[in-house]
Amino acid sequence: MARLGLNNTQSLRRSSSVHLIDAVGRLCDAINSHSAQRVADCFTADYAAEVPHRPAESFTGRERVLMNWSLIFTRVPDLQARVLRTAVSGSEVWSEWEMSGTSFEGLPALLVGPVVMTVRDDRINWTRFYVSPVPPVSSQGN
Repeated sequence: MARLGLNNTQSLRRSSSVHLIDAVGRLCDAINSHSAQRVADCFTADYAAEVPHRPAESFTGRERVLMNWSLIFTRVPDLQARVLRTAVSGSEVWSEWEMSGTSFEGLPALLVGPVVMTVRDDRINWTRFYVSPVPPVSSQGN
């Protein structure tokens, strides 16, 4: 008898991919809720953040996530996040982010870049974080 659909290995791979991408969606929703606690709840207690282009900003721990996002929401209270695309490679999910809003000084704020992450027990447990601020484009020439 012929089997229809995915084999067990393909099914597990697809299930794993969806699981990883769901974690990205939950994080995006949490950011858009403007609740630093909800954002922190997306991460494991032993979460490790690597920031390769700014190594001094790398850290470990969900408490630091809570502190960082509390500060971010204070500085950009209307911050909105969008995930532009995702891709799964093995146990990692790669995502491209765009976050925009208005700073408390009334200036436009834009952050863009990729984030590579792994997930354990439905929470993000590790990232390589490349999201950076985009300086405003000057209306004056060089």
